[in-house]
Amino acid sequence: MAMSDTRSSQPTNNLKIINDPIYGLIKIPYDTIFRLIEHPYFQRLRRIRQLGMSHLVYPGAHHTRFHHALGAMHLMGEAIEVLRSKGHAITREEAEAVTIAILLHDIGHGPFSHALENSIVKGIHHEELSALFMDRLNVEFDGKLSMALSIFRNTYEKSFLHQLVSSQLDMDRLDYLNRDSFFTGVSEGVISFDRILKMLQVHDDQLAIEEKGIYSIEKFIVARRLMYWQVYLHTTVVSAEVLLTGILRRAKEIARADEGLFATPSLRQFLINDHSRNDFEKQPELLDVFAALDDSDITVSIKQWSGHTDPVLSDLCKRLMNRQLFKILLRKGNFEPEEIAALKSRLQLTMQLSDAVLPYYFLEGSIVNNAYSTGSDKIRILMKNGSVQDISEAADTLNIKVLSEAVEKHYCCFPKC
Repeated sequence: MAMSDTRSSQPTNNLKIINDPIYGLIKIPYDTIFRLIEHPYFQRLRRIRQLGMSHLVYPGAHHTRFHHALGAMHLMGEAIEVLRSKGHAITREEAEAVTIAILLHDIGHGPFSHALENSIVKGIHHEELSALFMDRLNVEFDGKLSMALSIFRNTYEKSFLHQLVSSQLDMDRLDYLNRDSFFTGVSEGVISFDRILKMLQVHDDQLAIEEKGIYSIEKFIVARRLMYWQVYLHTTVVSAEVLLTGILRRAKEIARADEGLFATPSLRQFLINDHSRNDFEKQPELLDVFAALDDSDITVSIKQWSGHTDPVLSDLCKRLMNRQLFKILLRKGNFEPEEIAALKSRLQLTMQLSDAVLPYYFLEGSIVNNAYSTGSDKIRILMKNGSVQDISEAADTLNIKVLSEAVEKHYCCFPKC
C-alpha cells in the first residue's frame, strides 16, 4: 500500500491514497476506515491469496484479499456518489457504514480463500466469520461499526445498502471480476464496471440498473460464466484444490494420533479439533487463533510434511509442491459405478494402494457454475416507462435465461498412471 507520509497523529483524509493497479490512485475516505485497514485483522488479508490455487495455472494470480477489499471499498465510494447525484438520500453515517461493510466483507476468509473453506473450519461460511470479526471490532471501536453490521446482516431499514454489499450486482463482484481478469490475464472477465456504476438506480428501496445499461449487465453475466470455467473452476485448479484438501485431511488424521506432527500453533488448533460456530461464540479467544492463520501456515507445513515418515502425507505434499497434480476427468453426466470401479481397480493395482489409502488418491465430486440466479435476489432493470423487469426478461441480445440455469459437472480425480 503506497501511502503518503504524515507525522500528524490525526492525518487528513485526503493525504491517504493508494495506488491500485486497476483503478489508479484511490483514497481512503474516513479515519475509521484507515484505522480498520491498519488493524492486524485486516492486515492479515495481505497474506491470503484471492484465488486459492489458481496461481498454479495462471502465474500472475498472486493478488490477495487485501487488494480486493480495497478495490471494493473504492467502488462503493463511486456507487454512493452516483446514487446521491440521482437524488437518493445517503447520509454521511450511512455512507461510512456501508463502506466499512464492504471493506470487511471478506475478513473472515481462511487460508487460500475458498480452496479451504470447509477444511479448516467445517460448517461455518466465511461470511459468518466476517460478522464475528466485525462484532469484535465493533467493541474495540466503541460501537462505530454498529450500522455497518446492521447493513451487512441486512437488518438496516434501507435494503439497497445491503444489496451494494451482497447481491448479484454488488461491489464485491464488480471488483473481483475485473481484478481476477487482470491478474490472470483472462480478458473474458473484463466488465464495464464504470458504466454499470453510472447506471445504478434505486427503485422501491431495491437496487436497479437503468434500461440503457442493460447490455453492460448482459456482458457482466457472460463474464461471470466464462471466468468460472476458465479460472475459478478450471480443471487444473480443481485438481490442485482437491489435492490440498486431501493433504489437510491426512494431516488431521495424523495430528490426532501423533502430537509430534509439525504445525504452527494456530494451525494445530484446527488440525486436532473440529470447531463449530458454537465454539467461536463460547470461546472468544478462538477467533484470535483463527486470525493468526494465513497462507503461510499451510505453505510452511506442507513443505515440512513433504519429509514426514507417513508415505501418504509426504507424497501428497511433494506432488503439490512440485505441481505434479492429479489427472481429472470431467463430464456433465454422472460416472457409471462400473467405470468408477474399473478406474479404482487399475489405480490400486498400478500404485499398490490399500483400501484405507485409496480415498486420498481417488476423489469424486461435482462443480457448479451458476452465472445468474432468478431467485428473490434479482438484477432489476428499471425501464424507461417506470416498470421494473428481471434481467432475464429484459435482455434481448443474449439468452440470459440459459445463463441463469446452473450447470453441474461431475469429476473424478486421481494420479496419472
